[in-house]
Amino acid sequence: MTSATALFRDARDFLLEHREDYPTAYEGFRWPRPEYFNWALDWFDEIADGNARTALYLVEEDGRETRLSFGEMSVRSAQFATWLRERGVRAEDRILVMLGNQAELWITALAAMKLRAVVIPATPLLGPADLRDRVERGRVRHVVARPEDTGKFAEVPGDYTRIAADAAGAVPDGWLPLDDAYGASADFTPDGPTRADDPLMLYFTSGTTARPKLVEHTHTSYPVGHLSTMYWIGLKPGDVHLNISSPGWAKHAWSNLFAPWNAEATVFLHNYTRFDAVRLMTEMDRAGVTTFCAPPTVWRMLIQADLTQLRTPPREVVAAGEPLNPEVIEQVRRAWNLTIRDGFGQTETAVQVANSPGQPLKTGSMGRPSPGYRVELLDPVSGAPGAAEGEIALDLSDRPVGLMTGYHGDADRTAEAMAGGYYRTGDVASRDEEGYLTYIGRSDDVFKASDYKISPFELESALLEHDAVAEAAVVPAPDALRLAVPKAYVVLAAGWEPGADTAKVLFEHSREVLAPYKRIRRLEFGDLPKTVSGKIRRIELREATAAGSDAEYREEDFR
Repeated sequence: MTSATALFRDARDFLLEHREDYPTAYEGFRWPRPEYFNWALDWFDEIADGNARTALYLVEEDGRETRLSFGEMSVRSAQFATWLRERGVRAEDRILVMLGNQAELWITALAAMKLRAVVIPATPLLGPADLRDRVERGRVRHVVARPEDTGKFAEVPGDYTRIAADAAGAVPDGWLPLDDAYGASADFTPDGPTRADDPLMLYFTSGTTARPKLVEHTHTSYPVGHLSTMYWIGLKPGDVHLNISSPGWAKHAWSNLFAPWNAEATVFLHNYTRFDAVRLMTEMDRAGVTTFCAPPTVWRMLIQADLTQLRTPPREVVAAGEPLNPEVIEQVRRAWNLTIRDGFGQTETAVQVANSPGQPLKTGSMGRPSPGYRVELLDPVSGAPGAAEGEIALDLSDRPVGLMTGYHGDADRTAEAMAGGYYRTGDVASRDEEGYLTYIGRSDDVFKASDYKISPFELESALLEHDAVAEAAVVPAPDALRLAVPKAYVVLAAGWEPGADTAKVLFEHSREVLAPYKRIRRLEFGDLPKTVSGKIRRIELREATAAGSDAEYREEDFR
């Protein structure tokens, strides 16, 4: 065991020991800060040595299963690393990885780490235009993709190695079959030591702007940083963890790679074409899922089904990606006798704020700062820390390990985000006297109506209390008298039809549960535009609202 491994294990074991004792964990935790560290070699291979326990458990829609032990994952990733090196992959080469939830995704991640190559995760939903941007700006030298996606790269110029995963013999011209790697030697020796601050991952953010930011993480900022994610979820050795997240996005690395394997837990996934709540719960029961994480969209779909069909609910249930509305939390509590615990983080960080196991929960709050994070709220006018309500920021005087290096290739944007000794998240929250933080919204989503500040999240939560509403998004609509009024875009639950009758019902509900200045004044039914990572593109809704719509209902029409 290396000294870096010992430091990592000590920090991890401290959090495991105090997993339900937040005050002790927060006060006593110290980030391990080794000079050299390679998570795949110094941690994963250490816990995998002679370990026959299941590391990865995949179930396909047709019932096929893949189970790989920690030992098997270690061997296969070593073989792939050897094979890649023989084909010219070197330290700090950029590898674009565009795979689904298949074993090769995890094997590639471990192999790249062992080679000190830099992974650029990409969702298979990307098209040629997005891929051209990633290959060009990411200076990609190698690509690993599914056979069905290789055709997209015909329109992506560049002199990069092309590797097709899970090809089953159908390898397109110019592509190398990844399966050939399993004939390579598993006796892998690294070319040299891995500095802890060497680059490991480059994430293109979800693209709500025209040109996504490129977030750079190191061999410690995500592997070590996600000790806080392990703590928030409540993972323990031997757990079976299910996280629903699309490959290519940061949350997938959070909870399908680093957090569970930091805890020596099994990663479980059920692959499906179309979400089926009943089938998912059947697979959860069959696999013995003990910890479960899902984004709010999935939780909202789950509560449309009979949750009591899950015979053995997990021990821990959490949500991340966007704030989870109180009505969803309450329905799960009634069915499973469990409270979904919110967590807050970004692609740029691990979990900064969370309701960890054992903490008293407050309705609507996303919890308190994670161990290792000093969180401040910056006054919106002066920028000074200590505000009761303000922008969520991380104190850089004790820089948390789980924070990105910066925005790759964009020094100005990095300097702006880190100005004044704080990393500024762009998210707004309030803090109560016990240190609990309540999410208000993105700084550019909060708006004023009649000089009152409106939090879209609060209004959306109120709408979701009604049985008719499956999803909702609130944006400002121009108004001659009030400057702006709240407009809701609503996705209806099963059994409800869009039209004047349903609009009237929802306006009445709004009047009953919201203060007059917060009431929904305009309403429109339809699907919500989302990024490929599942976040609502409010900018599109604001633009559509400004342009006007014949499908809009107005509150004054129903008086």
